[in-house]
Amino acid sequence: MDTAYQTRRAELQTYFDETASVTWQKLTSTAPVSGIRATVRAGREAMHSQVLSWLPGDMTGLRVLDAGCGTGTFAVEAARRGAEVVAIDIARSLVETAAERLLDPELRSRITWRVGDMTRLDLGEFDHMVAMDSIIHYDAPDMAAMVARILPRIRRSAIFTYAPRTPLLTAMHAAGKLFPRSDRAPAIVPVSGSHLMQLLSGHAGADWNTGRQHRVNSTFYISEAREVIRK
Repeated sequence: MDTAYQTRRAELQTYFDETASVTWQKLTSTAPVSGIRATVRAGREAMHSQVLSWLPGDMTGLRVLDAGCGTGTFAVEAARRGAEVVAIDIARSLVETAAERLLDPELRSRITWRVGDMTRLDLGEFDHMVAMDSIIHYDAPDMAAMVARILPRIRRSAIFTYAPRTPLLTAMHAAGKLFPRSDRAPAIVPVSGSHLMQLLSGHAGADWNTGRQHRVNSTFYISEAREVIRK
């Protein structure tokens, strides 16, 4: 990965580990939130359900990578289905929150919590990978490169989400650049799905087929999921 990627990754680590840690913990709990954040929560819950529906109902004996696990919502559900999960995120505070929230000893035994880069090679091989809303702050070439770096270690399928390039998201992204740099959160980068998949195909080669896609539009949460399946 190049210097721009490393810089962006460091910005995100600082933001989610420090600036937005409490906000993100609240958003991913059942605590009351504002109207805007409620639409984001509803959208994320809808996408979470959609992603889970693309995976086997019984995952006993399967190994799953939750790439960019945040506070661990997906990791816990995969463990409930019997999967052995490695859940990794660059934000230590969010990983610690995820581990603290999980009280069930049986589920705890099925999840390995890690802090660091989701693309690191020493995580091992997996049957499935999910990266839900964890690569949305990078531009399309870096998104494709991140997923492609993980794919050789995935035996069955990979699912990832991105912010589709819609007029609303493009306008919001442009407006965000008007704020002073010190006041900005790391922007979500809207991308063309077809361009992203073309870039990924160039990295991944002929070993993968394009699978399902699904878009969730919940006012202030617009996200699209893509699936690739090993041939």
